Amino acid sequence: MNIREATKADWESIWAIFSEVVSAGETYAYDPATTKNEAEKIWLETPRKVFVFEDDGNILGTYYLKTNQAGPGNHVCNCGYMVSSMARGKGLATSMCEHSQEVALELGYKAMQFNFVASSNEGAVRLWNKLGFETVGQLPKAFKHPSQGYVDALVMYKWLAKI
Repeated sequence: MNIREATKADWESIWAIFSEVVSAGETYAYDPATTKNEAEKIWLETPRKVFVFEDDGNILGTYYLKTNQAGPGNHVCNCGYMVSSMARGKGLATSMCEHSQEVALELGYKAMQFNFVASSNEGAVRLWNKLGFETVGQLPKAFKHPSQGYVDALVMYKWLAKI
């Protein structure tokens, strides 16, 4: 198993994961009808860095890392993680989040923020808490889950730099 920086050649595999996750509408605030070209801009071209989790030549997960805000807030990064349904529950998200924190520090970021975590995504909330992220904001009924209706969205934050 290996986490490496994504290349343009990885897009087909990333798209398979992206389309599966986004079309479900349960965890990300992307339009479930996001096209392949739109998704490529969102996930592969816009972020500062994109990585894939590869096992035996198969891409099972991906994450992006980007600056959360410009100017005085540019020391805080934002990440998004996606794991193929075939590989969930095997620790990939944990590995990618830990990896992203190391990369963030190497790139000079001091903190990481998750802007819009659906409170219904209990596995992610539990994992982010386990990895030291705190819920610093709660947006009531800001995410429309396809089966649970309106649920809260959480803002989660972790200071990464050693003081």
